[in-house]
Amino acid sequence: MKEKSAEYPRIPAVRGESPSPLLPGSSSGEPLGGDLDAGLSAGLGDIRPAELWNRNFRLFFVARTAALFGDGMIPVALTAGLLGAGRPHSSVGFALAAWMGPLAVFVLFGGVLADRFTPRRMMIIADALRLVGASVLAVSFAVGNPPLWAVYALSAVAGVGAALFQPGVASTVPRVAPDVQRANAVLRVSEALMTMAGPAFAGMLVGFASAGAVYAANASTFLVSGLCLFLLRLAPAPADEVHRGTFVAELADGWREFRARSWLWGVIAIWTVYGFAVLGPMLPLTAVQVTEAHGSGTYGVMMAVNGAGSVVGGLLALRLRPRRPLAAGAVALTAVCVNLVVLGLGMPVAALGTGQFVAGAAFAFWLVMWSTTVQTHVPPEALNRLHAYDVAGSLLMLAAGRALAGPVADRVGAPEVLLAGAVINMAVVAVLLVARPIRRLERIA
Repeated sequence: MKEKSAEYPRIPAVRGESPSPLLPGSSSGEPLGGDLDAGLSAGLGDIRPAELWNRNFRLFFVARTAALFGDGMIPVALTAGLLGAGRPHSSVGFALAAWMGPLAVFVLFGGVLADRFTPRRMMIIADALRLVGASVLAVSFAVGNPPLWAVYALSAVAGVGAALFQPGVASTVPRVAPDVQRANAVLRVSEALMTMAGPAFAGMLVGFASAGAVYAANASTFLVSGLCLFLLRLAPAPADEVHRGTFVAELADGWREFRARSWLWGVIAIWTVYGFAVLGPMLPLTAVQVTEAHGSGTYGVMMAVNGAGSVVGGLLALRLRPRRPLAAGAVALTAVCVNLVVLGLGMPVAALGTGQFVAGAAFAFWLVMWSTTVQTHVPPEALNRLHAYDVAGSLLMLAAGRALAGPVADRVGAPEVLLAGAVINMAVVAVLLVARPIRRLERIA
């Protein structure tokens, strides 16, 4: 459910990334007791940093960091490229939805393929596909203003690549890291830093070159990611040797595993509303509102400030280990309202920056809690497929929300859409905290 970045949710290791039997490295299935407040621990456990940064984790970290750096450039490139060419505001939302839609639709197949052909192999194939798509977009923007259908089609190619890539992230993190929460938090901090660096770098490239140069840089990041993944050396896992049925049977079995966990399908069901009404409209409306009022340079700065907030949220997730992680993450989501309100009221740049910072921190903390919960509560042999259901359920309505944000804002007004999103945000938090399976789910050590 995991936004990869806020713009491109990855799944998380997010949901990579973000969600039973214990994963390798756990020693007991007994959950730790205690209330949420009592469960906050300043300790980071027995895993030393040197043990986390083994060869495989370093390669995986570089792969994710490179790809996320490239992804962070895309919203700036799309906004500047499409609006600069005189395209309507709604084209930005449609282009983002063209990426999200195929990701949400095909990610279920990506989960089954990752189980059948190993996650690493599918991620390498996905990077190759996205390298081709980004390269074509780079050439298209470099030689002129590409037609909208070409931008949408190539964005959809990138979405298919992400659908093949994303399910494998969830099962790879536990295999390369001895401490899953620490690994997720480190990856979240890296994503946040790339969210700052990517838009800033894209702003410079747009100013000195063109949107085509941004896509060329984006293509190179997928090349780096694919090479790092190729160099991974993962020991065979029991899940790799599990007997697999037909493709349809595997898909159905994943659905049964999904339905068996009320906390999992409960969060994703709630998230469909959240994605459609809050997260979906927030990105394209932020891009248009800030760019029109203050310029594309300020929008890039706002995305960098959001990334700075995400760094803080990731560092908090490194330090805090609540007994009930989903409840703690839901409480953190209340801060997203600050961003929606200041955007909706058209407040000055300083207030906009504050909103972006607290929203970034809140969302990063939630994503670490969510992705770690998924990766530690779901059995390894079902993790790729269940993570795929997570991504599909979370992102399908997010894509719809992004596509409809422009037309609805044109009819009723962007401020009204954003302020309504603030109200819905609080309602979603309340439902997450009222639902007993979600509120009371405890962390596995």
